[in-house]
Amino acid sequence: MLSIINSISLNGLDGYLVEVQVDVSNGLPYWEIVGLPDISVKESKERVRTAIKNSNFELQSKKIIINLAPVDTKKEGPLFDLPIAVAILINLGYIEPNNYNNYAFIGALSLDGRLQAVNGVLPMCIEAKKLGIKKFILPYENAKEASIVNGVEVIGIKNLEELVEYLNKQKEIKNKGINIEKILENNNTYDVDFLDVKGQANVKRALEIAASGSHNCIMIGSPRFW
Repeated sequence: MLSIINSISLNGLDGYLVEVQVDVSNGLPYWEIVGLPDISVKESKERVRTAIKNSNFELQSKKIIINLAPVDTKKEGPLFDLPIAVAILINLGYIEPNNYNNYAFIGALSLDGRLQAVNGVLPMCIEAKKLGIKKFILPYENAKEASIVNGVEVIGIKNLEELVEYLNKQKEIKNKGINIEKILENNNTYDVDFLDVKGQANVKRALEIAASGSHNCIMIGSPRFW
């Protein structure tokens, strides 16, 4: 059986849709992840396997093939743990196979089944909204950050058991959003200043220009190369 779950990844600050395609079939126990995964993604096999087992779900001996599409883009980080686990649990019959095309699943898993926060949730959710995604299921710790994006529903989940209950409509979860205007009003003063930074005149100048024009800015590499 094949299950496809949407997730999001980042290229710099730009998010793009990733289809997590999972096929579970009978045969000798075997796991494989393809689609240009890096080491942290390949390690998700052990995290997902153990998290499912420790969440009181029986992970039978199966042949599991996981493809991360598009296959020509390198995938990084542990954020695919959650969509992989969801697709496997659908295949095993623990989650009802409803239409999840409007959902995006993001999150890392601990070995006991708890969801762990990941970085870059805000740009991921912004891009997913552009692609028509209406609901985000992610770690509880990331829910406030994601709720900055208007017009979408954010569901913060604490563990796999809670996720299964929610998707099977056995439990209702509503997370409170945040008032971004109030946050901005309360953060007009800071305890740090560029005067505390020695050197790096060109970098400070670039950041000042970006801030004054409300532009994005990304710095990559060791400070000695800036």
